[in-house]
Amino acid sequence: MQEQHAFPFLREILLFLALAGILIPLLQRLRVNQVLGFLAVGVLLGPFGLGRLAQDVAPLGLFTFPNNDNVAMLAELGVLFLMFMIGLELSAARLWAMRRWVFGTGSAQVLLCAALIGGAAYVLVDGRLDAALVLGLVLSLSSTAVVMQLLAESQRTASPLGQAAFAVLMLQDLAVVPILILVEALSKHGAGTDTNVAVVALAAMAKAAIAIALIYLVGGKVVHPLFRAFARHRQPDVFMALILLSTFGIAALSALAGLSMALGALIAGLLLAETEFKHEVELMIEPFKGLLMGLFFMTVGMGMDALQIVHAPLWLACAVFGLVALKGLVIAPLLRLSGLPWGRAIEGGLLLGQGGEFAFIVIGYAVASKLLDGALGARVMLAVGLSLFITPLLARLGHAIGERWAERARAKDARHDEAALDEARGRVIIAGFGRVGQQLAKLLTAQNIPYVAFENDAKLVSQLHADGVPVYFGNASRSELLRRVHAADAPAIVLTMDHPTSALQAVRGIRREFPDVRLYARSRDEKHARALKKAGADVVVPETLEASLQLSAFVLEGMGLDERIVDDIVDRERDQFAAALDDTPGHV
Repeated sequence: MQEQHAFPFLREILLFLALAGILIPLLQRLRVNQVLGFLAVGVLLGPFGLGRLAQDVAPLGLFTFPNNDNVAMLAELGVLFLMFMIGLELSAARLWAMRRWVFGTGSAQVLLCAALIGGAAYVLVDGRLDAALVLGLVLSLSSTAVVMQLLAESQRTASPLGQAAFAVLMLQDLAVVPILILVEALSKHGAGTDTNVAVVALAAMAKAAIAIALIYLVGGKVVHPLFRAFARHRQPDVFMALILLSTFGIAALSALAGLSMALGALIAGLLLAETEFKHEVELMIEPFKGLLMGLFFMTVGMGMDALQIVHAPLWLACAVFGLVALKGLVIAPLLRLSGLPWGRAIEGGLLLGQGGEFAFIVIGYAVASKLLDGALGARVMLAVGLSLFITPLLARLGHAIGERWAERARAKDARHDEAALDEARGRVIIAGFGRVGQQLAKLLTAQNIPYVAFENDAKLVSQLHADGVPVYFGNASRSELLRRVHAADAPAIVLTMDHPTSALQAVRGIRREFPDVRLYARSRDEKHARALKKAGADVVVPETLEASLQLSAFVLEGMGLDERIVDDIVDRERDQFAAALDDTPGHV
């Protein structure tokens, strides 16, 4: 009897799960970008890598993917869930909060890059407008997966550059919708017939917009009540079933409307992003997120023929360099116009200069529908893949340029600050500009008492200094810094820093260099207060004492004592503590 396999592609699924189980923790340990790791494995083990040797070397068949058709289904699943996860992150509130960056800078970037890249591609595709339009639009997009992971690894997603890059990537993710619609419309119109491309595109957009609106409205009327009805049972299996039903159901509706299933999965994500179940959905799919991303990028790698690098090295080198250079030259000025300094704008241009993961989806559709020649499509996808591989290097180069530019700006600001510090005679000096230092500065300003402040947190100093606050980066225990602001003539020096050791060192240094200046210090507790007093501080205020006295005052007033009596009690306790500190051995 002939052997029957009830479960198709079982070997491929098992091999992928085994690779994912090894790769994900290994890449994390080695701090290698997961996207690039899965791409590389796909290239190595795919039909254009070791898989092509599987027929001659039988054991290789167990550890490779010799037939790309066998993983096509897995690739489709990867595409659907990638689109779903992107839709889940594109909430209307988030888009509106960053609307200037998203719809201003992001739209300008996509349109300008698409026009320039499309113009260059027009020559490559023998003057075919439809193919040039598709290439221009799809290559204007960058890789959300790679860029955001690089920013997360360097802990800069919340930085101005991180927020700007995220906003541009959000617009690019939205742009996938019209691009997918356009590719489908042009493929149905007929490859190579350019005469009415604009008319066909507009008509297709209008029809697709109506279909998407209907799917969105119908989906919203069904999905939200469905989740609300069944989620109250708080059963994880039911919740996961609803997520899968929504994704595949709306993808199927999209296919019935003549649109791609990937677009339907994106709509499913958008629908759930606007519900109160968004965060629960994110938690449910979080364990599968890396796996599904790996599935997508591994199958993408399997479709890349690395031997093309040998056959057309010059073409690929020019394509990769030209793509990165052109996008960088467009993105950097746009980021500068939007408010980033030149150094960070150039860094952003290099960071976003690669092609994006959507290129693999869209170019695959374009080749299948004969919009693009298969050989050209394969080369373009390889060029995009190579641009992804060099992105970490481009990011490091961009960061080095940004830091160098920032150092020059800081040096210029330092020269300006030196002039400002030379004029800071007769001001109260605040050392440490956290919550206590800022509160003191607010009270001094209200009484028109001038001050100058120092703080070790460079980010905080940059933010406040840009707003005109007289705060400078530096350590107040350094005598040369204090001499610069004429500490000997200061009416008072106030130490508000958090770190006990830093405060103690500052008191000793100040008292040694400026014995006559009035010195106030904030202490962590009684023990720290005694150490500061012994080191030479005139007045020490412990945080714990003041908090306990204020709390005690509220309690005593609540028990019916007169406010003046309570004030006398609190003042007496404060005086007793101050007297005890004055008796500290060794105090001068």
